[in-house]
Amino acid sequence: MRYDLNLLPILLALIEERSVTRAADRLGMTQPAVSNALTRLRSLLNDPLFIRERYGMQPTAKAMALAPVIEAALGDLDEAILEQQDFNPQRAERQFVIAPNSYAELVLAPLIVSRMREQAPGIRLRLTPYGSDLAETGVISGETALAIGRMVDPPDNLVVQHLMDETLACVVRADHPEVSDRLTRPQYERLKHVNVLPPGRLRAGLFQALERQQLKREVAVSVTHFLAVPEIIAVTDYCATLPSQVCRRLADDPRLKILPPPVDLGTFPVDMAWHRRYRDDPAHRWLRLLILAVANSVARPERAE
Repeated sequence: MRYDLNLLPILLALIEERSVTRAADRLGMTQPAVSNALTRLRSLLNDPLFIRERYGMQPTAKAMALAPVIEAALGDLDEAILEQQDFNPQRAERQFVIAPNSYAELVLAPLIVSRMREQAPGIRLRLTPYGSDLAETGVISGETALAIGRMVDPPDNLVVQHLMDETLACVVRADHPEVSDRLTRPQYERLKHVNVLPPGRLRAGLFQALERQQLKREVAVSVTHFLAVPEIIAVTDYCATLPSQVCRRLADDPRLKILPPPVDLGTFPVDMAWHRRYRDDPAHRWLRLLILAVANSVARPERAE
């Protein structure tokens, strides 16, 4: 018979907390997930494990007998694993697979690679497509180390950390016949636009910001990556609304002109998500801290180390 080791810490938490609600809070899980785990444990161990009484859940004799055995076994397992997990980035040789969206790939990935080359020359990085949904990144199954982008309705088995907030700016060609050093609302609504169309549900961000401000936009062409935008803008009278960090990378292009939008379009979040199984992995924790430091240096360059 095969046992699901993930069920054992849940059983211990239930024994100690005597409550599904408190056990779920302690474990960072939802109540339905803990209840489902309890059902599986009862079937696996052929015992009710808990009897509901007036003042809470009381463990059965079998549950109380198992508790010290499970606690000792998990302690020995944790100790054995941690002994093998001393992580030295300078000596480490392994590969991380991450799934950045197109923004993170352009803005954050070069800086991540640069720092990784300095701090951990033996570590390899492979970027995989973000796709139209988190499930396509491989992060939900744990096959991908982490995903970077906008997290829409992440499942319970993912840990999500906010990295930074980004604003928006506009770009037109430098010798635009209608736009000088300021882009007005009538101009914005009159111009044709180049739109970077993220896949799936992620396309909502800019559309929602425009709708909040009741700002109209006529899209003439949609592209799938930011790198296509400057080439189109440079040879047309079109306009594009892009993340400010992307626009800063276009600011040195003499063909282009960067301007603030005619109204405040707010901000959008950039997050990082990973499977909860990597929460305490030393190598994974090092990677997350490196990415967080990169994001901080981008969002607040004056505070960067």
